[in-house]
Amino acid sequence: MSKLPFTIAIAAAIFALGYFAFVTDAASYGGSAPETCANCHVMDSQYENWYHGAHEGFAQCTDCHLPHDNFAVYYAEKGRQGAKDVFAFVTGDIPVQIRASEKTKEIIQANCVHCHESAAETVVMGAQPFDRYCWDCHRDVAHGTRGAANIPYQDSTLDPIK
Repeated sequence: MSKLPFTIAIAAAIFALGYFAFVTDAASYGGSAPETCANCHVMDSQYENWYHGAHEGFAQCTDCHLPHDNFAVYYAEKGRQGAKDVFAFVTGDIPVQIRASEKTKEIIQANCVHCHESAAETVVMGAQPFDRYCWDCHRDVAHGTRGAANIPYQDSTLDPIK
């Protein structure tokens, strides 16, 4: 039995994957440039709000939205979030409201506390209960006055995100 068809199929698959990686600039998604996050047109308002917000000179998307425990945890979460985004775009199931998942909210909160440790310590030691996310009070800090969406924050007419 000839191995030629199998060899041709493997070579074609390698060529197709290489071409796909080249055309999509796949390697850039392993980095942390905010411009890469804004490659998808649905992220335009998030990028613009960050760019004109208070964190633009100090933090990139990955500084807030990914865990920094270690290399493996960082890239595992980057892969999970990326796979979720790719699935949404491929299926066309892009939510109207782009909101952080519960897991991502926990990551963002931990990163807020990490970077603003002294301020967070003051809040925790205060009389007010520490039962909210930082952005509940500081809504416009990271992504501008409109938050991380191109629709109002409180919109009861829209279905919650999936």
